[in-house]
Amino acid sequence: MTTAARTAPTGPAALQRRGRFRFGDSLLYGLTLVAGFAAVVLLILITWKVLAGAKLSWQTFHLGFLTETTWNPVTEVFGAGLFIFGTALTSIFALLVAGPIAIAIALFLTELAPPWIRAPVGALVEMLASVPSVVLGLWGILVMGPWVVSTLSPILSTLFGWTPFFDGEQTVGSSQLSAVLILTIMVVPIVSSICRELFTNVPTELKEGALALGATRWEMIRGVVFPYSRAGISAALILGLGRAVGEAIAVTQVIGAGTKISFNLFSTGDTLASKIAASYNSAGTNLERSSLVYLGVLLLIFSLIVNVLAQLIVRRVARRQQGRT
Repeated sequence: MTTAARTAPTGPAALQRRGRFRFGDSLLYGLTLVAGFAAVVLLILITWKVLAGAKLSWQTFHLGFLTETTWNPVTEVFGAGLFIFGTALTSIFALLVAGPIAIAIALFLTELAPPWIRAPVGALVEMLASVPSVVLGLWGILVMGPWVVSTLSPILSTLFGWTPFFDGEQTVGSSQLSAVLILTIMVVPIVSSICRELFTNVPTELKEGALALGATRWEMIRGVVFPYSRAGISAALILGLGRAVGEAIAVTQVIGAGTKISFNLFSTGDTLASKIAASYNSAGTNLERSSLVYLGVLLLIFSLIVNVLAQLIVRRVARRQQGRT
């Protein structure tokens, strides 16, 4: 690359130099520049406001807030340990269930389904992402909860009762298992949509070459499609995890209000987002309100980590694909 190419002007200056300057180009450049800066400023303001709201709790509990499992407004002892555990447990299980389902849906729509069925099935799957959270939560209370109690929990208890996750049976509709199922429904369309695009962009010559060498369709998928899309699938799963961690309304409706750490999915629990949604308006003291905002800071940090990891993976995929061209 020459020095002139490296120092070439961009934006309206470049258009002016090339003799193609137009007012519309300048206006578009200005609007997009303002929009970009506005997004950055908005993020900074949100972060500053959240940090300011959590200042009192930080000064009181410091990092011990992360490991404290008591949340007692009477004694004004607050900690995020219970909610961090509940968030991790429900989100990880939701991802373990949703990941294979979403990848299977994407494979079916790109490699196996007849052309006439791909568009309607793909649209229906993606429509799940547009269902309001409160509607899913209401469905979880009225339909899914009773079904889990009467049908699913006895099956899981019989098959996996020897594990700490399915000990006993669920007796009420609200539980960590109900939250896992709701989160699964929310994660599936996100992961499947991204994986579908990844599988579609696998070079046709690679797939046809594998089939021409005698590979079965499954061997072609395992040896070509998955390795080519592996980093992108990881990014999709990370984004799905971020979606599961940040969900509040639907989880609040179905998870119950747990007061202790429990690996048993049949028991009630709580998450960072659900605790904020359920308790912020009824917080009785400034310290309790600040502690709830502290929970929001933890969610904000996790969201930042998730997005950074996803961006790093996407850039890695882009560099790899550029190196092959």
